[in-house]
Amino acid sequence: MFYRPAIESVAYTEFKTQLSEGNVKNIRVKGEVLKGEFKEAVERGAGDRKKEIVYFKTVFPSFGDHDLMKLIEKRNVTVFTEKDERSWFSILLINLLPWILIIGFFVYSSRQFQQRMGGGQGFFGFGKSKAKLYDRSVGDVTFQNVAGLANAKQELGEVVDFLKDPSKFNQLGGKPPKGILLAGAPGTGKTLLAQAAAGEADVPFYSISGSEFIEMFVGVGASRVRDMFAQAKKEAPVIIFIDELDSIGRFRGAGLGGGHDEREQTLNQILSEMDGFSPNDSVVVMAATNRPDVLDPALVRPGRFDRKVVLELPDKPAREKILAIHSDAITISGDVDLSVVAGATAGLSGADLKNIVNEAAIIAGRRDKNQVESEDMHEAVDKIRMGPERDQFISDDEKKTIAYHEAGHALTAKNLVGTDPLRKVTIIPHGQALGMTEQIPEKDRHTYTKQYLLNRIAILMGGRTAEQIVFNDISSGAANDLKQATETARRMVCQWGMSEKLGPVNYSQGESHPFLGKEMTEPKKHSEDTAGIIDAEIQAIIHEMEKTCRTILEKRRDSLEALAEALISRETIEDEELDEIVKDNETEPDN
Repeated sequence: MFYRPAIESVAYTEFKTQLSEGNVKNIRVKGEVLKGEFKEAVERGAGDRKKEIVYFKTVFPSFGDHDLMKLIEKRNVTVFTEKDERSWFSILLINLLPWILIIGFFVYSSRQFQQRMGGGQGFFGFGKSKAKLYDRSVGDVTFQNVAGLANAKQELGEVVDFLKDPSKFNQLGGKPPKGILLAGAPGTGKTLLAQAAAGEADVPFYSISGSEFIEMFVGVGASRVRDMFAQAKKEAPVIIFIDELDSIGRFRGAGLGGGHDEREQTLNQILSEMDGFSPNDSVVVMAATNRPDVLDPALVRPGRFDRKVVLELPDKPAREKILAIHSDAITISGDVDLSVVAGATAGLSGADLKNIVNEAAIIAGRRDKNQVESEDMHEAVDKIRMGPERDQFISDDEKKTIAYHEAGHALTAKNLVGTDPLRKVTIIPHGQALGMTEQIPEKDRHTYTKQYLLNRIAILMGGRTAEQIVFNDISSGAANDLKQATETARRMVCQWGMSEKLGPVNYSQGESHPFLGKEMTEPKKHSEDTAGIIDAEIQAIIHEMEKTCRTILEKRRDSLEALAEALISRETIEDEELDEIVKDNETEPDN
């Protein structure tokens, strides 16, 4: 049997010591490793661990040793040099491996970044469109799934006819609309209506948000617009839907980048693409916004977005239909009257109504019911309108103040002619409010009379006035009431010409939201004298309505006390119970 002697590792210093003493017989050099044989065995260890070393190996130090060769020649030691057995390929691989890892990491990171920024199209994917194509499966959504909005569906119906049979319009010389702008408050169903139009026409539906065009690199938005329109023309007839158009369609020249910023370049490309349509392209562009007032005029001129379809908040019949559509997906008890629920949801959007149905199902499920009952539906309405109930500790003194405050609101509303009917009074905290007096209009209101607005201010002042009458003191609980009363009085004086001193003149010069009716800015563009008259008129209206509600509450002090005591004991009073408490004091209502 072939025997290979054991080679023991020794320290370089020990090797050099043995070399100096002349005890090294030969040395074999392979790279930085030195192997060799001692002339006489070197003992190492003690006791059972004692051993003799004949064959050794050590590593030449990285800092070098200039005296080694002189010492080897002096001791006349035989030196052999062995060739490195590593192949040129392995040496090359070792040298290139760090660079391969760096380049691989860069490529991986770039692809991940491209997927986020440009839809996963590689190094040149930034300009690829991020529009989502909903193929003809959107036919599941049609105008039957959209309750109300009769006028809007009629306008879009003509677009559907064109997409189905454009020849009957072309032979008459009529040109189809290139773009349709859907404008309305949030949650009114703009996206759903666009999908329904595509479903009715049975055509593909491209959907993209305006913000998805814009990225950190200049020119990406314009490139994505070109790519989106190129794809759409291949699928024609087709509908392109751009949501939140105001994010890229605002007035040009207002940005920090002048006329060359990314948003404006994207808008310019959209304008160019819409101009490039021919009547036979069969590509209709729909866009949605809740701020049509800030769009660039070039975007809404004829030839671009030819039609502007305004989506209003649903009226009572439409709300009932919307509730019925969303209620099909849940199990509802026979005691649920959707007409009553619709009446209690005036001013809510379709999205709000969908949320109410879903919240009702959640409430019923939490109570281990197998169907949604009327109380669940009404509790869901309260949650959406007033906010969720809060479990908050309130001291007896605060509870008493809140009870009289809400009783003041309710009793004032009960004794004024032409106000909305009371539905509920509660001192259970909801949302940010510690109590709530809820009025539900019998019918939807589109305009407001002066007397109705004055009554609203009187009702708002009722809570604070009740505190003054009972406690001869006031609290901070009327902060929101005062804010609403002041805002209503200001709009009466400045916007609606309901001041005898100022007459039918509009003094509101600020920018207002077209659907929410809120003043976005309010710069003064009238004299200081006029501003003083405006302030005086606002104060006069509020003080007069405060006197009105004070007269009511002082005259019906017994009802105020009884209603407050009932709220303290029961916390919530419905309309029928409230009538029982105050019926003896309604013989002569105040106007």
